[in-house]
Amino acid sequence: MIAVRGYDGRRVAVLGLGRSGLSAARALRAGGAEAVCWDDNPAAREAAESEGFQCLDLAQPGAFDGVTSLILSPGIPHLYPAPNRVVRAAWEAGVPVDNDIGLFFRSLGAAGWDSFDMAPRVVAVTGSNGKSTTAALIHHVLAEAGRAVELAGNIGRGVLDIDPPGDGGVVVLELSSYQTDLARALTPDVAVFTNLSPDHLDRHGGMGGYFAAKRRLFAEGGPDRCIIGVDEDEGRYLANQLAEGVGDDRVIAVSVERKLTGPGWHVFARKGFLSEYRKGRQVGSIDLRAIAGLPGAHNHQNACCAYAVCRTLGLAPREIEQGFQSFGGLPHRSQIVGEKDGVRFVNDSKATNVDSAAKALKAFENVRWICGGLEKEGGLEGLLEATGSVVKAYVIGREAAGFAVQLQGVEAEVCGDMARAVRRAVEEVQPGEVILLAPAAASFDQYDSFEKRGDDFMAEVAKYL
Repeated sequence: MIAVRGYDGRRVAVLGLGRSGLSAARALRAGGAEAVCWDDNPAAREAAESEGFQCLDLAQPGAFDGVTSLILSPGIPHLYPAPNRVVRAAWEAGVPVDNDIGLFFRSLGAAGWDSFDMAPRVVAVTGSNGKSTTAALIHHVLAEAGRAVELAGNIGRGVLDIDPPGDGGVVVLELSSYQTDLARALTPDVAVFTNLSPDHLDRHGGMGGYFAAKRRLFAEGGPDRCIIGVDEDEGRYLANQLAEGVGDDRVIAVSVERKLTGPGWHVFARKGFLSEYRKGRQVGSIDLRAIAGLPGAHNHQNACCAYAVCRTLGLAPREIEQGFQSFGGLPHRSQIVGEKDGVRFVNDSKATNVDSAAKALKAFENVRWICGGLEKEGGLEGLLEATGSVVKAYVIGREAAGFAVQLQGVEAEVCGDMARAVRRAVEEVQPGEVILLAPAAASFDQYDSFEKRGDDFMAEVAKYL
């Protein structure tokens, strides 16, 4: 655990007692603070009380008397579509609002590293798609190379749950826009921006607010090195804003759409080959085509970002390639569930928006596509250009019929639930085809999470394997 610094003897409120909230309360207590907690879920309050935390409804009058700060869990709105009532109460009381990410950076920076030969480094990864795989891949490659490394944030453990990094240690964080938007301290050594596509727009008041939340990771903390995906205008803008001039190698540009040239530091992938260029000359390359854990152009972008980070941290191209070869991928992200009679079954339940589903479709040929769920803002029009590989779509979700109508030019069957969708796809599939779950929608109309949806898909597939 990383004990929170700077709050010794102070009273701090914690709203939301899920993984990050409860770990924040523990870390505050370890640092000498008094944590006062609240969650609307009685079971969550009971769990906190069993650990000795006081639970107090923070929306009640006087709840913020004597409180120094409010620590907010990422799932709770702090501005859009409307501020939570407790956030409003904190504003009225003049109490600063922060989150566990802000506490982490403030506390980590207060650690005494004078006796270390090499100070710990923090790598923070954000973006719309691919940040989990990128963060996990960085962690895997560093671990395979013998580096002391921990993975936390929006993946794995809460940031305050990890052990304080030791001499030369690395902490890899996946950070969502919810986390970067609110944190009062953001000071990574290396920051990664994978890409940007419409998502969570209700929480950020539109695309401008969404991008601004991501941009804070770079603008607020001034990382020593920035790895920026430049295949969208936002990434190109961000790279331009961060560079001090032509050839500034503190900014590493990443692309999977074009060869990057010029005097700077570039990492790009074309036709399955990753290339690293510095000062106009190639200095490294990796053939990504046979790496089973990184299928498709979207994973090649993840590989480019991870490669750039690991090069920044001193690894040689050969070490990175060895780590790539042994990477098994993440559950629910282009996860190959199995193969039988020439048919592959792939679980990409994490493809919850149009852009991520399009990338999943482009990674495979001859696809029997299981899709549908709670549709996000913007419709499905942006997905249609990626459906050339689709043999047939099998649509699930409560609004399956309306979803299917939007799949213009694609043969679609309304199935409703996962069991029927998998059964019908298996009945019609031919050798050489892929049965792919890539919903292009949230899961909450039928499942508690995208993980539960992916688990259901794998359970149904298991009946046929």
